[in-house]
Amino acid sequence: MNLTPKQLRIYELVRHWRNERGYSPTMQELADELGVSKVTVFEHVQALVEKGVLSRNPNKARSLALTADDEPAPMRGSAAPDALTLPLLGRIAAGHPVEKFEQDETLSLGQVFGPARGRHNEMFALQVEGMSMKDESILDGDYVIVERRSTARNGDRVVALLPNGETTLKTFFRERDGRIRLQPANPEFEPIIVDECQVQGIVIGVMRRY
Repeated sequence: MNLTPKQLRIYELVRHWRNERGYSPTMQELADELGVSKVTVFEHVQALVEKGVLSRNPNKARSLALTADDEPAPMRGSAAPDALTLPLLGRIAAGHPVEKFEQDETLSLGQVFGPARGRHNEMFALQVEGMSMKDESILDGDYVIVERRSTARNGDRVVALLPNGETTLKTFFRERDGRIRLQPANPEFEPIIVDECQVQGIVIGVMRRY
């Protein structure tokens, strides 16, 4: 079943709420979580219903249910049935910034590292392009595992959305004058200095195939 990144995120949120809280989120709660309008959530939910992934009773506020994988919450310490799969959202520049894009693919951690750890609905994967982070052992073609976060501390390796709409992978530093320096880990590349940028996540792991 091919889901868009936003549809997959909604599916994951519904599953997380049902596993952790015992009930489904409302449309408004989904909209608040995603930072979009309730109308947008309705459209994505309807698409998920049509694809047979979710079911919904329009007369009830918390009626969203999983149809493709509607299982009880796993026991504490066990992994969810598809905890080895992360959404693969696209490629991230580790050289010069490239235009941001999304693609409907997934990356199975089980095929690379074996059992996954953590809550995968709070992470995503990106494939690196370029060699600007090579001194951090992040090379062209590697996959970085990113935790969704909107803030960063000095020294964090971040996925950053630049004011021109491009994304890049660099080390985050806030300078004394308030500007942000996105520092490469390769002397052949210049740092990117911006007044502000949007942190989309913090790199927590790197995967490589040989």
